[in-house]
Amino acid sequence: MALFVRDYRTGRASGVATVASVSRTLARRERHDLCDLALSLGPDAPTLCGDWTTRDLLAHLFVREHRPVSAAGILVPPLAKLTDAAMARAARRDYPELVSAVSSPGLTPFALKPVEVLANTLEYLVHHEDVRRAQPGWEPRVLDPDDLDAAWRAIRMAGRGLVRPAGVATSIRRTDTDDRATLRGGEPSVTVSGPVVELVMFLYGRSEVRDLVFDGPDDLVARLRDAGLGV
Repeated sequence: MALFVRDYRTGRASGVATVASVSRTLARRERHDLCDLALSLGPDAPTLCGDWTTRDLLAHLFVREHRPVSAAGILVPPLAKLTDAAMARAARRDYPELVSAVSSPGLTPFALKPVEVLANTLEYLVHHEDVRRAQPGWEPRVLDPDDLDAAWRAIRMAGRGLVRPAGVATSIRRTDTDDRATLRGGEPSVTVSGPVVELVMFLYGRSEVRDLVFDGPDDLVARLRDAGLGV
């Protein structure tokens, strides 16, 4: 059974995929929703990623997946200039073409479902929200429970590294199910409670969050909130 997929360069849909070949992962759906939103807003829309525009954010995502050597600077500061140069080249591409290139991982490891789930669930969830929440009048989305579970599984793992700069014993609690996870052990500690997506955004260092509650000693809460979390 053929499905229609959109070519962002032409705006037309074509039947070039099959049911079996289309991923149903949260990561893939967030990728496509981000691309749809970025295309509708245009290349100069703001994001929560500092002074990056939507064009800059898409250039980052393109380099991360399609230029692995140049992407090393994302995690290795001495190589940051290499990444910046690759992003600048990607950003000079025609904008719809850039959106189209990000929309599909193509022949990269990110097209493999296990890699996609591990590496891209939070990457695309966070960056989709980076674009959404930088626009006036944004509101939290209501995600499917299965999607919330996928995001929760991912943040339980990634959160251990994300809270390390704070040096604070930290646990998180999702308020829809009351499930908890310890990200950094020890006492005294801070527990951050709230909706799953809000927990994700906070742990990735975003300030545009809602409905979070911090329980613990005031000085440790302040350290956690001021720690500059994220990557």
